[in-house]
Amino acid sequence: MQLAELMSLRPVPSAGLLVTVTGRCPLHCAHCSTTSTMASPEPDAARLLRFVGSFEATDRPEVLMLTGGEPLLRSDLTAELAGRARAAGTRVALLTGAWFAARGGGNRPGSGPGGPDRAVIPPAVMRAIGRLDHFSVSIDAFHEREVPRARAFSVVRQVLDRGIACSFHVVGDGPRDPYLADVTTDIRRTFGDRVPMLVNSLRPVGRAASWAAARAVPDPDPDVDTDPGRVRPCSMAAWPVVAADGTILACCNQHTVDRRPAPAHLTVGHLDGSDWTSVSRRVRSAPALRMIRTVGPGHMTARYGTAAGAGPRPGYCDGCRSLGEHPEVLAAADRLAGGPAGALLDLHVTQRQREAGPVSFVRRHGTAGYEDLVALPGTPR
Repeated sequence: MQLAELMSLRPVPSAGLLVTVTGRCPLHCAHCSTTSTMASPEPDAARLLRFVGSFEATDRPEVLMLTGGEPLLRSDLTAELAGRARAAGTRVALLTGAWFAARGGGNRPGSGPGGPDRAVIPPAVMRAIGRLDHFSVSIDAFHEREVPRARAFSVVRQVLDRGIACSFHVVGDGPRDPYLADVTTDIRRTFGDRVPMLVNSLRPVGRAASWAAARAVPDPDPDVDTDPGRVRPCSMAAWPVVAADGTILACCNQHTVDRRPAPAHLTVGHLDGSDWTSVSRRVRSAPALRMIRTVGPGHMTARYGTAAGAGPRPGYCDGCRSLGEHPEVLAAADRLAGGPAGALLDLHVTQRQREAGPVSFVRRHGTAGYEDLVALPGTPR
């Protein structure tokens, strides 16, 4: 499964499920959006297995995306989750920081075959990787301080040799960041067209919240500030996300995933008491989520809110999280999107986004100038 196909499915309601395998990570990257430590919470393994075990051949997500924290810290659980998902016909992707290839430990210079730049992948980790359909490694200036670039490249090379599709998730300071130009060129020089990339810009969330605002790139959509009420669909309200505490949300924004109590209109279940069928149905049919996906929260508040002009205007995601404070807006969503017309509009917007292709999708959500790297030559764009 190539990165381009993953991105083409991203706007499709319930086409994928994002699972936080653990909130823990041994790395200390200064920009970590999840502020992960080795003391962070993690979902109960039995509950995760039960939930993924509720996938059926006729009712399942197309993709199970395993993330964290660092999902490969729980390599046995990762392997079992992947096995259960694939048994139902779901393909499995995983995003890792490649902590096992960090400096020191079993990867000391000269300690493994091939010299100091060759990463040694522990057998349990490699067994988990062997059950994947897509393997992605995070790489950026912060990761490179703990996992050298050559080691990350070595990991990807070994996984490619097993016939598993790979990609890099790259983060930088924006389109003009020289680091992005350097690392993407190096990846192309090393792997040619075999390893695509998803390139994003640093945001002031998680550990970076206290320092990244001064370095944050301008919003790529200047119309947001001048016309917050215009139609601006949200593609991120399509795949449910299992948070570390077991809450299941219809949004992958880290502020939303971490916020407790979670916004009721963005909560679609919990590992206790939910299965895939009930979660998927709510994602696809909840009127508020349909409206968020088709017109966006700003348009909803501007058109149907009674206090749209009062006080400072919240940002796009803040405005979405605060929709629960506007019952009149949610009531309008129920009237407009609760029936067949709402389902048809949702389907139409989804089809338009899929027809535009993965490069167009990344152009709207990633770093300008690097969107073509998401698709290998010859794949749908």
